[in-house]
Amino acid sequence: MKLVINIVLYQIGWFACALGAAYGFPWIAPLALFLIVGWHLSRAEQPLKELALVTTAAFLGALFDTLLVQSGWIRFESGVLIEGTTAYWMVALWAIFATTLNVSLRSLRSRLALSALFGAIGGPIAYYAGVKLGALEFITTASALAAIATGWALLAVVLFATALRLDGYARA
Repeated sequence: MKLVINIVLYQIGWFACALGAAYGFPWIAPLALFLIVGWHLSRAEQPLKELALVTTAAFLGALFDTLLVQSGWIRFESGVLIEGTTAYWMVALWAIFATTLNVSLRSLRSRLALSALFGAIGGPIAYYAGVKLGALEFITTASALAAIATGWALLAVVLFATALRLDGYARA
């Protein structure tokens, strides 16, 4: 049941962040973040480890998406606090994604080649869906998708390897 709840909460969080941004309500993302991450941490055996993982994912995601903005591949219209950086709703989305690493995506943690493939395919699909919903914009679609696939392949490996060390759902 924990697995199903984790998947459903992630999907709710993804749509709350993306649709909130698309419809001019990016403030929904921090609300989703606090509710979903709060639920996730309240169920963890070691919540501080999970919080460290969520924080790491949010930081790396913010850095990666800011690099995409700075490179001229993507643009955010909603939720940008500092020009030239990523939107805060995307940072929330990275944090919400981190809640899946030690629960519903747990089996990918020790399979780093499969993790890279997951990132290389799943990352671009998620961004493309966000574009189609109107949450962000690709400046040059092919370049943006290639950069996202490459970055997500690398970040997936880093995040899944980090999740092995910061597993708050494993017994101490």
